[in-house]
Amino acid sequence: MFFMSRAVSTAIIVFFLAACSTVQIGQNFDVRSVQAKIERGITTQDQIRAWLGTPTNTGGSLDTGGERFDEWTYYYASGKLPAMSDARIKMLQIKFDKQGIVRGYNWSASDQ
Repeated sequence: MFFMSRAVSTAIIVFFLAACSTVQIGQNFDVRSVQAKIERGITTQDQIRAWLGTPTNTGGSLDTGGERFDEWTYYYASGKLPAMSDARIKMLQIKFDKQGIVRGYNWSASDQ
């Protein structure tokens, strides 16, 4: 009986700790710092990787003129479970040409 009570008590404590815990997804980054560093037509993939690390996602896009681009996405989210009502979310997407040079970027952030 003691074993059962102890197991139940432990499970309840773990549940409440998890329910109040903070979850974090991705690596945090400073959007304004990145904006100050990135130069369209000059900044390279190697520089971006040095500043931000490996991208969270990679993909590609095709513009209306038929030009293909590599796209890297970085994102970060954090908040308290279970509601995530205080969530902070950032996303940065960077577009590179065939030579690995930045052609453009866009970002969004809930806390900026």
